[in-house]
Amino acid sequence: MNNSSNNRQSSDFFWPSYVDLMTSLFVVMLVLFVYSFKLFKDREGELKRANGELKVKAAELEQITKIRRSLQQLEGKYFKYDPANERHELLVPVQFKSGRDEIQDAYKPALLQAGRRLRTVLKSIKTDQPVRYLVIVEGMAARYPEGDPRNNNEQQATYQLSYRRALNLLNLWKQNSLDFTQDRSIELIIGGSGFFGTGRYAGNREGQNKRFLIQVIPKVGRISSSQIR
Repeated sequence: MNNSSNNRQSSDFFWPSYVDLMTSLFVVMLVLFVYSFKLFKDREGELKRANGELKVKAAELEQITKIRRSLQQLEGKYFKYDPANERHELLVPVQFKSGRDEIQDAYKPALLQAGRRLRTVLKSIKTDQPVRYLVIVEGMAARYPEGDPRNNNEQQATYQLSYRRALNLLNLWKQNSLDFTQDRSIELIIGGSGFFGTGRYAGNREGQNKRFLIQVIPKVGRISSSQIR
């Protein structure tokens, strides 16, 4: 009788405990499920945002690639592309008098044609998104003969000299209705590299460093993910 009573008491105690345990496990599993689902949704959102950003970057790169291909139209009589330095060299063989910045009349017609060609090409490029162009006109200077002390003593002056040469080119274009600064899609910067800069001629070609370099850098407007299909 006592054994039967004890077994009944044990059974009465076991089942509520078992139910409580299973309920607790269910609650724990439910919490873990909700937490995992939240982590999944958060991760899914991050992946969607990252995918959208990658598509935007790809679209911007595609635009820039198209523009660079279009800029190949510059190559020809007046411009030559330098792939190593990713810039165009103005092919007009301008020769300045030593230490001078004035552009001689003989070179002006060709420089004007080069400026018109540059503007025509920039105007002809069609893009899906707004694009602005950073146009850098760089003047350069040739070193004096090897061993000449002016190569060391006049470095600062040659920066100013090469800058004035670029400025005179810009003024020549302006005086002949080629004012790039009035075009809102073009930001024009002039500079001078003096005796320095990359891609210089050396040796017996040093004199050819009295020249102009043109760099055209496209700046694509920010593309939103909503514009990409």
